[in-house]
Amino acid sequence: MIEHPPFSNEQRANPRFGIDVPLRIHLRTGELILGRTVDISESGVSVMVALEITIGHQVELDFKLPCGPVNVHAVVKNKNAFRYGLEFVLTDKERTLIKRGCRDLSYGWTESENTPT
Repeated sequence: MIEHPPFSNEQRANPRFGIDVPLRIHLRTGELILGRTVDISESGVSVMVALEITIGHQVELDFKLPCGPVNVHAVVKNKNAFRYGLEFVLTDKERTLIKRGCRDLSYGWTESENTPT
């Protein structure tokens, strides 16, 4: 089932798709922060973490989409309590992977099944 995030009435260039998977955030200081994804679009991801991340900092992300593991860079764009909005900084290859993952999620694919639901 595709979850619709609470801000689905906002006008966005890319649709968001609910996804709840573990996430590893690597800071440039070498610190590792564990969290969970909330939703994803072709341009970024919303995440929940219990530790502070500075807005404007670039981070490295590791998480899984139905099409496979993802390792990308992003910039911290906004924060609301423990929820952060991260904008992807992607190579062409990474952009293709994120687009594929979003497409899979739009069809209701899940990581555990790797087949349409």
